[in-house]
Amino acid sequence: MNYFNLHTHSNFCDGKEDPEAYVLQAIARGFHTLGFSSHAPVPFKNSFAIKDENELRNYCFRIRELKEKYRDRISIYLGLELDYIEGICGDFAGMKRKWGLDYTIGSVHLVRNNSAEGLWFIDGPRVESYDEGLQKVFSGDIKRAISAYYEQVNTMIISQQPDILGHFDKIKMHNKERYFREEEPWYRDLVMDLLETISKAGVIVEVNTRGIYKKRCNDLYPGAWILKEMKEMGIPITLSADAHHPSEIDAYYSEAVGILKGMGYKSVVCFNDRTWSEEFF
Repeated sequence: MNYFNLHTHSNFCDGKEDPEAYVLQAIARGFHTLGFSSHAPVPFKNSFAIKDENELRNYCFRIRELKEKYRDRISIYLGLELDYIEGICGDFAGMKRKWGLDYTIGSVHLVRNNSAEGLWFIDGPRVESYDEGLQKVFSGDIKRAISAYYEQVNTMIISQQPDILGHFDKIKMHNKERYFREEEPWYRDLVMDLLETISKAGVIVEVNTRGIYKKRCNDLYPGAWILKEMKEMGIPITLSADAHHPSEIDAYYSEAVGILKGMGYKSVVCFNDRTWSEEFF
């Protein structure tokens, strides 16, 4: 299998280098496809997303410029990772049309409690942010907080229908088995309900390696038991590194492919000029 990556963050958002550095690295490593997916702007102060519409315009121009420059060496595609927060962030289809995106990745990084102020930030390098947000936004009620996360992802899939679901179970990253365990029936029920929604919507699920190679999680997103359930349900998957630096574009890929093959997976899907095609191991 020739590698590719569709989940790539450059210095237009919280990545570390100009997009061309990623392109050159991808070519050097024999990639046939590289997709960029900067965090789309959100209407509140933050440190991870494209700042505003003007910068988003510059981002789209830059990726298209590189697509043309390197068209004989690698396929380059324009995407966005779009946050979904009901009443705050949405309209994936409108964003896709307006900016001429090739694909969208839908993700939940901030969890809303409809009966309380504030958002629970589940991402980032600081465990303290996860813990503080859980207390502030959900009064430490982990079941309610996790339920809100999966409900938000469910609603995103139904209402926005992203092409790819980003880091399915990232809610576990800073948990580190302190607040809940994945074998608990209530947690598994939430995951299985989401899998039914995904299956009906035909959304692709990324197998995201970032948690492992950044040493923030001991498992892929989604975890092994979820991947096995997805295999049984025939849910399509793609492989991504969620790269924030050129050196990360294929981080933990060979290990992830080995894990997937061990589960009986024979292929992943990749974007290919307006369509999705299988890439066999």
